[in-house]
Amino acid sequence: MIPQIDKEIGISVYTTKSPSISGKIKQNENDFLVREILSEKTIDSFNNPDGHGVYLLKKSGIDTNHALIDIEKRYGLVLKSLGLKDANAKTEQYVFTYKKINSLPEYTGKKYSAQRLGFVKKPISKKDMLGNYFEIKVSELSNALPSFTGGEKILNFFGYQRFGSKRPITHLVGKSIIKGDYEEALEYLLNFSSKYDSEKNNEMRKLISERKSETEVIELLPYSMDIERNLLQQLSKDDDPKNAIRSIPLQLRRFYIQAYQSFLFNKTLSLANEFEENLFEPEIDDVCFDKNSVLGKFENIPEQKLAVPLVGHSYYKKSRFDYYIKKILEEELLTPKDFFIKDFQELSVEGGFRNASINYDDFAIDKDLVKFQLSRGSYATIVLREILKPANPLDCGF
Repeated sequence: MIPQIDKEIGISVYTTKSPSISGKIKQNENDFLVREILSEKTIDSFNNPDGHGVYLLKKSGIDTNHALIDIEKRYGLVLKSLGLKDANAKTEQYVFTYKKINSLPEYTGKKYSAQRLGFVKKPISKKDMLGNYFEIKVSELSNALPSFTGGEKILNFFGYQRFGSKRPITHLVGKSIIKGDYEEALEYLLNFSSKYDSEKNNEMRKLISERKSETEVIELLPYSMDIERNLLQQLSKDDDPKNAIRSIPLQLRRFYIQAYQSFLFNKTLSLANEFEENLFEPEIDDVCFDKNSVLGKFENIPEQKLAVPLVGHSYYKKSRFDYYIKKILEEELLTPKDFFIKDFQELSVEGGFRNASINYDDFAIDKDLVKFQLSRGSYATIVLREILKPANPLDCGF
């Protein structure tokens, strides 16, 4: 049976046949290790005497966005990342200065450290990233882990953390912004309580919804509710929902729109699977990624991987997935043109492509430890979801 939370983020299928077993992940910070992998050529380029600083960000108990925001607030240094890493993990990732400026060899906070590795002539990009390596401990197992070999076919869904692990609303906020309903977006951000969230957080949101004085509520908010604090401070100035949304850091606003794209992609894969589309092998006229992640038309080459469109205002419609995308958008009461956002043009998205299936290497299971490497953009929790098939994913640490 597919858990309710999976359906809420657009996932309605398993593609492996192993039975559901009890087990938990992320029970402490050392249970979930993530390490970004760059190409050797990129790492060798860090030896310039000056330029864009490249740092290794090590963190635990804080997500990438909040770590970089804290560095900017404390030290005035703006750093960019190649991808977002969850708070509930021990992670290592590469971050860099987008501008050529003088910077310190190291920056530290309570839950992170960023050590400079060198300088590059041009900012590093996602093209320089090969993927991520994972080591994940599974606790409280009811049975032995299934005998996965690493060759199992798994669809490349966006994972739970893309939507907010304890309060899966990021895609709902994105949809509200796309619709131009900024009051609804604020309702999700400030007041929406989740059965998956802590009792303390839900009590705080009830207090926010009943607020008579923004100032009084702001003083009671915990450190983790920095976005809520920022919004309430802005609303206390002019009570304009659009200005409040604009006060959210640009990178985070873009993340909300991308989360809604991710939801639609998950729905597309689920619906195409329901209609028995072949999602693991490309066919004539399909768009594909080659072994270097370069897009092209189907050429019947073994290295090619099927690519599925990501919705945007100019997304590619000449594919066998357009039927499913149109059907989903009709249900969502939106059109591709809505992804050009007039009020926030900097948030507009054209569209794109994503692998239909997960490519994972160096897979191994050693008792309660699962190890593997994923290509850039794929989620370890989606692999673990197929291995465990948890009845309540968020209760199990997903």
